[in-house]
Amino acid sequence: MTAAPLDLHRETVRPEWIDYNGHMNVAYYLLAFDHATDAVLDRFGIGKAYVAAENRSVFVVDAHLTYAREVTEGTPLRFASRLLGADAKRLHLFHEMRHAEDGWLAATAEFMLLHVDLASRKTSPFPPVVAEALARQAAAHGAEPWPPQAGRAVARLGG
Repeated sequence: MTAAPLDLHRETVRPEWIDYNGHMNVAYYLLAFDHATDAVLDRFGIGKAYVAAENRSVFVVDAHLTYAREVTEGTPLRFASRLLGADAKRLHLFHEMRHAEDGWLAATAEFMLLHVDLASRKTSPFPPVVAEALARQAAAHGAEPWPPQAGRAVARLGG
């Protein structure tokens, strides 16, 4: 596995994603990061086809977005994804949203995901082959310094 971030998803800011401020609305940042997450899940064989075949999935249980620079209609986006950690039932995922051509950082997203058996709606271990692949990739990505946005919380006012 490589320490380089995974480059699995690209998309363009759609007209319907623009709000009354003339830039992409906060809800659509999350949607675009969700699309990037789907690409990572597909890469490790636990995406939509896995859900249909195995009746198991992953659920996001924690999310944190940061915004560095606004994006507007037509902006081409590229997503760099890193696995910051993985264990038997959890995946710690981090994405950077960058301008696809100029490279500047627009936003980041950090997610904690749980593997879930959809019949019982309870957590369950990843299949061994998936757990091994996730662990190998997380070890490779974890060898690099963590992004400064990872692991942060929203600051308290006056605190």
